[in-house]
Amino acid sequence: MKNKKRSLLEVLLISTKLGLTSFGGPIAHLGYFHEEYVRRRKWLDEERYADLVALCQFLPGPASSQVGIGIGIIRAGTLGGIVSFIGFTLPSVLALIGFALFVGKFGVGEMGLIHGLKIVAVAVVAHAILGMAKNLTPDLRRKMICLFALLAVVLVPSAFVQVAVILLAGLLGYFMFANESNNQERSVAFPLSKTVGVVSLSLFFILLVGLPMLATAMPSQWLAMVDSFYRAGSLVFGGGHVVLPLLEREFVPTGYIGEEAFLAGYGAAQAVPGPLFTFAAYLGAVMDGWTGGLLATAAIFLPAFLLIYGTLPFWSALRENAKMKAALMGANAGVVGLLIAALYTPIWTSTIKHPTDFALAAVLFSMLAYWKWPPWVVVVVGAVCGLLFF
Repeated sequence: MKNKKRSLLEVLLISTKLGLTSFGGPIAHLGYFHEEYVRRRKWLDEERYADLVALCQFLPGPASSQVGIGIGIIRAGTLGGIVSFIGFTLPSVLALIGFALFVGKFGVGEMGLIHGLKIVAVAVVAHAILGMAKNLTPDLRRKMICLFALLAVVLVPSAFVQVAVILLAGLLGYFMFANESNNQERSVAFPLSKTVGVVSLSLFFILLVGLPMLATAMPSQWLAMVDSFYRAGSLVFGGGHVVLPLLEREFVPTGYIGEEAFLAGYGAAQAVPGPLFTFAAYLGAVMDGWTGGLLATAAIFLPAFLLIYGTLPFWSALRENAKMKAALMGANAGVVGLLIAALYTPIWTSTIKHPTDFALAAVLFSMLAYWKWPPWVVVVVGAVCGLLFF
């Protein structure tokens, strides 16, 4: 029992640190997770981490948050996933609720601080890609799968293409590596029963179908909010940037929130660390105070919880199958290609516009890769340089 409490506290402290320092969007978050959980703490290895990333790419909702929940489950059991989510998400939720209540309209989009943090994201993602590529694409065949994924996602940018690419990469791996011996046991297991999986998946679909019916039968602003945010979290692939237009269509035309207030919150959401889905906290707080902010946050993230708790018990069994392992070898190579594509766009194309941007990115990358500085120090250095030079 004491070890369990210690593990939960450890997960809470580390995830909170990441929640305070992980800027740059979902792909950058995966880089921060990789640095903290794989490189530094070795809670899981490269392959298991890539497996988890590949699974979360299949699921709708905030992929980086789902990866964090999965890592919390691996480390500290069922409650570990909840604690990991709270630590990673709460800082940005509180910041955005505070912004909605006290700050009002504040133009943060062009601040040098934000630009410096975006350059930090370039360095973090590049560092993560190098480490993952070394382990997950060691031979020519997997390098070719990685290249295929990279080209497809860059040339046809779409969340659905990303899912299709991982499926195809897994199919290629299934045929390419099916006959290769791989005796390395991957003993990590997700401590969730199949009963938990069935109940979670059932509840996910019941709420997805039932909430719109309930909101129609019992008109209420709170029910309408829960329904809208739950559907947004259930049906959107591709992360927070994809969910923003859907939320705009849900709440601006209906008059729940004005367009200027919506855009002000969007700017604030770019300025805080953690998942962009916490933009829901701002919208909920504008509409109905801090209680609305907490309710909106719970509603938009609930599908992510139900899906990850619902799929992990079956994923554990499937990935021990020899044919599934072959497919995962291909899928993991595809994940590396997706990360390289994301490094190019939107991270690189929206950030590295001048020689000074590239110079700072190179320095920050060197701090991570060669000088082995902790990521939070690199975040602080990037932020300070952004304030001083941009």
